[in-house]
Parts: sequence; structure tokens; C-alpha cells
Amino acid sequence: MTYVQQYIDEAGEILKRIDRLAIEKMVELLVDLRAKNGRLFFLGVGGGAGHASHAVNDFRKIAGIESYTPTDNVSELTARINDDGWATSFVNWLRVSRLSAADMLFIFSVGGGDLERNISPNIVRALQHAKEIGAAICAVVGRDGGYAAQVADACVIVPTVNPATVTAHTEAFQAVVWHLLVSHPKLRSSEMKWESTREVPELVQF
Repeated sequence: MTYVQQYIDEAGEILKRIDRLAIEKMVELLVDLRAKNGRLFFLGVGGGAGHASHAVNDFRKIAGIESYTPTDNVSELTARINDDGWATSFVNWLRVSRLSAADMLFIFSVGGGDLERNISPNIVRALQHAKEIGAAICAVVGRDGGYAAQVADACVIVPTVNPATVTAHTEAFQAVVWHLLVSHPKLRSSEMKWESTREVPELVQF
């Protein structure tokens, strides 16, 4: 078996095993969030930071939910890291953003955070703050999900089918899940470009 075949077969196995009920719960929480005009804050590092930026775009444009991520402002983020430290960089940003019980934190992380092992302490501190004030929490994580899975109101743990590709599959399926969410009939409030373009107009020649 080639690596390509193995990787695709593993992805197929993850699709069979992924927690559909957790995704349905996310849909309901997001519908409620929008109904009460709550805001959606995405947190992630590395690939998760890239996902956060992309998801902000999709949830604002397609689902009509006011969304933000601290990693979109590199000047503020690096100033906070430089002056106050990595561990508090997200939670201090959320405090200035006035995160409230009407809002939601959405986590993209492979490990989910673990203070004892010093894994993503900035995500853990942000989650602790969200719990303290009563904000909703959703997460898409890998392995056992770490702290995010322990405290989330809805959490999808991407099944581990090969320990050698945990990060690759987790980050790939984070994108699958959020694209499912924004395209869900209960959340989609505007058509996406290519779904709304039924016919390609003929080129006009001059």
C-alpha cells in the first residue's frame, strides 16, 4: 500500500467514526449564539491560528455571526507575548474584548491544552476565563482533547487512526467540521459564490 492510499484510507475511517452528535450540538449552540447576538471568538496556534482566521471569514460572511480571533492582529499579539508572556496572551486579549456569557469560544487545537505539561497554556487560560464568566465553548481537537475536551459544551475529538498522522488528520478535519457548520441550513444565511452561480455566462468577444 502506498502512503497516498494509506492516508486517504485513514481519512475515510475518520469520517466513519467522527462524532456526529457533537457536531449537531455545535449547530444548536451556534444557532442560539446568533439568536442572542453573541460574538464568536476563535483560538488556535500554528495551523489552528490559520484555521481561526479562515473560520472568522466564513462565520461572518456565510453564517452572519460576528467573529474574531486574536491571531489576526499580529502587532497586538506579539506585544502581549513580549510584555506579558505567552500564557496570558489570549486571555488578556479576551478581557479587553469584554468576553461575556453571551459569547462563545471556539478552539482549534491538536492537544487541547495541558497546563501540567505546558502545552498551549494560552488556550487553557482562555478556556478557564470563559468557564468563569459562563461563555459557551466549542472545540475540535485531536487525541484525548486535553483541557478543551474537559470543559467544552460541545467537542469533536478527531479519532486517532494512526498515531503518526494525528496532527495532519486533526487539522484537516477541523476544516471539514467548520465548513460543515457554516454550510448547515440552520446556520447558512447567505449563499457562497459558486453555489449561487448557476450558470457561467458566455464570454463576450470584442
